[in-house]
Amino acid sequence: MSQFATLDWAIVILYLLGSAAIGIWSRRYVKNMSDFVVAGRSLKSHLGIATMIGTELGLVTVMFAAQKGFTGGFAAFHIALSAGVVCLVVGWSGFIVVPLRRMEIMTIPEFYERRFGRGVRILGGLILALSGILNMGMFLKAGSIFVVEVTGLEENTIKWVMTALLTLVLFYTILGGMFSIVLTDYVQFVVLSVGLIVTTLFALNELGWEHIVKGVESLKGEGGFDPIASGEFGTDYVIWMVFGGLVSCAIWQTAVMRACSAHSAEDVKRIYTWSSIGFLVRFLIPNFIGLCALVYFADNPDLFSEDPEGTGVTSLHAMPRFLGILLPSGLLGLVAAGMLAAFMSTHDSYLLCWSSVLTQDVIAPLGGDRMSTGSRLKLTRLLIFVIGIFLLVWSLWYDLGQDLWDYMLITGAIYFTGAFALLVAGLYWKGASRVGAYLALVVGLSAVLGLKPIQGAVQKILGVELEWDSEIIGISTVAASSLVMVLGSLAFPDRRDPGAEDEAARMEVTT
Repeated sequence: MSQFATLDWAIVILYLLGSAAIGIWSRRYVKNMSDFVVAGRSLKSHLGIATMIGTELGLVTVMFAAQKGFTGGFAAFHIALSAGVVCLVVGWSGFIVVPLRRMEIMTIPEFYERRFGRGVRILGGLILALSGILNMGMFLKAGSIFVVEVTGLEENTIKWVMTALLTLVLFYTILGGMFSIVLTDYVQFVVLSVGLIVTTLFALNELGWEHIVKGVESLKGEGGFDPIASGEFGTDYVIWMVFGGLVSCAIWQTAVMRACSAHSAEDVKRIYTWSSIGFLVRFLIPNFIGLCALVYFADNPDLFSEDPEGTGVTSLHAMPRFLGILLPSGLLGLVAAGMLAAFMSTHDSYLLCWSSVLTQDVIAPLGGDRMSTGSRLKLTRLLIFVIGIFLLVWSLWYDLGQDLWDYMLITGAIYFTGAFALLVAGLYWKGASRVGAYLALVVGLSAVLGLKPIQGAVQKILGVELEWDSEIIGISTVAASSLVMVLGSLAFPDRRDPGAEDEAARMEVTT
């Protein structure tokens, strides 16, 4: 079915080789951990915007957003709107991200130590790394599904595709760190943006706007346009998406790394203000391509059949199969190269992020911060490799059991529900205490109950059927973490020596 040909393979291979060459070349600029993790805090506005959007507009983003468009129709657009509006508000106000940049930290757990002590940093770093690594656990599988469907490869080659993709990402991330990521992000942002726009135009030409609208109406009814009326979403889900928009730009470590890499606080605001367009579009266009795939396969049911219990084909396969049929050879290769570039753009940033968190916020503090710069660099590079191997095993073993986007939000919630309470209270409330911080982090771990396999295990233990939607688990965990932060701080305030300088005042937290 796919029109992927020799020309397309040549385009993809040449592009990937070019990305690897950038990784080798950028190694010369890495002299210390600041260079490796935050590019020496040298990003100006235009490059910061490109690398912010480039990282967040990854192949996994395109895959899960297209899946939501396929299952939810036009109603899925509320996810894009929430992300764009919230990012714009953060850009205008500087909420959370500007104070963090002014403190010149490299990771969020580093803030935990300055505000609440070393123990909170170590616990927070462990939870952040655990959550982040699990969050990217399906990246390899999503990327491999894309490659297999677009190219027309056999389904049984997926494990070899995952291994090849991981090898390439590890190669240039370990060499260049943030410098290689920033450089490749800039190119990948341009290539993928053009590819998505061209794909949208082809889909519109193939199906026609009127036919798309009528097709969604016929298949989904009112719920295909109104997220509140949709069986796929609903009011709770919409609220969860608004909070998810805040997390993705202001609390999630990979995005905050961009703020910490900015040249100044004013650059941070400009980066976030303009990146709001990217946060909107990164969902909106893939949503639309996904719903186009829905209409197309409804017209041609012999070309796609969702059968999760048999062949393993799910709604996640629909968008890449649609591209393989829709786009002509040559153009298909360019789009595939852009998508794979986006895969690497996200993967390298996440690998660097979680390995540096483990080094800077867990291992080094446990050793009394006596590690040299060289040792930290070596350890971070080793952890990138170890995490990569874990991800390969996890992708092969884990049974997703839910939409990819819902999986990613709930695994992220293991960290960000507690982090939200610590960041907001720690930055804007002088009364926030160490005990409250510990309680918020521990309670945030309960978000793991939103994962379907965990729910299945709990059901077997309790002997009852449980229907816990991930959005309900997420919202409840945010509320519970915030509540224990407040109650714990009021019941167990931090003791301060008479005349000691107030830490919150010393940090001069302003927006």
